[in-house]
Order: sequence, then structure tokens, then C-alpha cells
Amino acid sequence: AGKCFSAGHDLGDIAEGEAVSSRGWHSETLRMLEKLPKPVIAAVHGHCYTGALEVALAADFILAADGTRFGDTHAKWALTPVWGMSQRLPRRVGIATAKRLMFTADMITAEEAVRIGLAEYSVPLDQFDAEIESLAKKIVANSGFSHAANKRLLEATDGGPLDAGLQWEVMESEGHGSDMQERIAAFTGKGK
Repeated sequence: AGKCFSAGHDLGDIAEGEAVSSRGWHSETLRMLEKLPKPVIAAVHGHCYTGALEVALAADFILAADGTRFGDTHAKWALTPVWGMSQRLPRRVGIATAKRLMFTADMITAEEAVRIGLAEYSVPLDQFDAEIESLAKKIVANSGFSHAANKRLLEATDGGPLDAGLQWEVMESEGHGSDMQERIAAFTGKGK
């Protein structure tokens, strides 16, 4: 809603030395968002700078409206990330691209964000709300059990060796959800 996703953290608050519950409060909050057992889409339009980008990166994926601009301006203001930028951005776009974005403080377009893997895809602004709704409906139509289990599986094995991940997938499988029989029966026509 509004004219943009977010222009980022208020620089005035930072300069005044805002009080937070704990040193890692922002990071902890975004980690909770990241670990939600449901898929999280960052629907980004307009501006998405610095702290806002850190919030978007905590989502499972980013959908961008065309015309969106992304950027990390920490270096522009003599700041360093404390909300997770240094960890999530390179995992999303690769270390060299993360360094380029962090060191230059350049703004990039939605199209560039898609090209480098920051955003999944870009949609014309006039179709943005409809696309978000369509994407959400596709996700909700599938098993919530599978979504939660897949998120935990991906989280547990991200960045690790392939063989260890394959072993984890077999040995730590959460099996099937309570909705499996119903879903298969509906597909095969053998429902009650």
C-alpha cells in the first residue's frame, strides 16, 4: 500500500540513537519473519532501499513492480548492516554482486533485480495487485503442511554440501501431511 514498499529506516532516528529492546532486535524480528511456517512474498513497488531491502530479503521471494528501484545505501551514510543484509544479500545474488551493490550504493531497476536473482520476476505496475493475488492463490491452493516442511528443509540444508543435504532430506523427512489422502483422492476421482 502507499507510494512505495519502503524508502528504508529513518536516518533521523538513526542519527539520534534510537532505543531498541535489544542490540539485535531488528535482526531477530526479521529472522522470525523468515522462519514463518508459511510462504512470505515481498510485494515490492516504488522504492526499496537499505532497511527495506533487508526486510524484503527476509521474505521467501521478492516480486517487483516495474519501475521499482532497489539499493543498499549503508555505505553512503557510513553505516553497516545489522538487520541481515551482509548475510541474505550474498546468498540471494552471489558475493561479488552483493559487494558491488553494498560498496557502490547504486540503485538498480526491477529488471536488473530480476537479472541478478534479487527478485523472482517483474510485473507492470497496473497488473501488480492482480499478479500478487494470483500468485498467493496458487500457493494457498497447495498443502500448508508441504510449505512449512519445505521451508524447514531448505533452511536446514541451505549452503551445505550436496551429499549432506541429500542425507538430511531422506533421514529428516517430515513425511506427508494429514491432507495427503484427501488431495490424492480428489485428483484420482476416488474421493469419498
